[in-house]
Amino acid sequence: MRLKIAILGVAHYHANFWACAFLERPEVQVVGVWDASETAAAEFAARHGLDVAQDLPGLIRQSHAVAICSATSDHLALVEAAAAAGRPVLCEKPLGIDRAQCDAIADVVARKGIRFMQSFPKRFDPANHEIARLLKEKALGRVTLCRVRHGHSHGLAEAFRSAWFVDPARSGGGTLLDEGVHAADFLRWMFGEPETAYATLSSTLGLPVEDTAVATFRYADGMIAEVTTSWCFAGADTSIEIYGTEGSILLSGVDIASRPTREADFLRVFRRGEAEGWSALPVVPSFKTGVFHEHVAWAFVDALKNGGPMPVTIEDGRRAFAMIDAAYRAAASGSAQPIAR
Repeated sequence: MRLKIAILGVAHYHANFWACAFLERPEVQVVGVWDASETAAAEFAARHGLDVAQDLPGLIRQSHAVAICSATSDHLALVEAAAAAGRPVLCEKPLGIDRAQCDAIADVVARKGIRFMQSFPKRFDPANHEIARLLKEKALGRVTLCRVRHGHSHGLAEAFRSAWFVDPARSGGGTLLDEGVHAADFLRWMFGEPETAYATLSSTLGLPVEDTAVATFRYADGMIAEVTTSWCFAGADTSIEIYGTEGSILLSGVDIASRPTREADFLRVFRRGEAEGWSALPVVPSFKTGVFHEHVAWAFVDALKNGGPMPVTIEDGRRAFAMIDAAYRAAASGSAQPIAR
């Protein structure tokens, strides 16, 4: 029997990647598309050869699981609709527009006992798994600093500047939330939970939300992590820098700004010792290959088929949001803020 998946909401462009990924799997059937905008749903469905559904509860009942790729503000209502029918959910990042919505989504998922996966595509990048291996092996010694630069140039386009991403009521925030939540999840995955956050924000384009931001996170052992995000990067190279007492890691080609920059040597490692110097590891980031967000959809399908745990959980979504929320509070107060547990 084919796995029937419904796509709920197409406001986020990543819905296109998910649809293509689902359609590539012969064991999956996309049973329909629903969006609050019938025009958007119709255009999306025509693009991918899918059916449009106007009856949301009916579409959910026809499915075995749902994939939510709406504007962030609509996540809660769509999760509630899916949970009412007991359907597993794949949800676009960030989890919600604020802590209250994140907590409400977590409460619905827990009360209804549905399976839930948060979309964090960096979890499936082979370059990041290589970094995780190096850190587990203590190849860098004691890590003292990690810098993550993540962003794109979409803010330089009028279409983006007038889209729902810049409306805080629908998005929850600007680039710090939109792009920074990726970095927050990466930091949690690699190093665990930081204790405090500090941040500064700027809207260089005069948007209702920030288009450039820098946040710093401090860990109990003294490690500092810096997250720099922007919608105004015309171009860039290194995206991740990790510095330790015995070595360093540089990673390129893992965001839109850096994807065109280089064709080789994406992951570079420096080691102290007899053979001191830099070396490049033979790994190509998924983002560079052009197949990135699809891995989230495929992982969701695999977890549903195999019955195992979801590879990225709702708690991962809540904790990454908590880091960004603390950074926003710090920017507003002008002082470091604790990260809510």
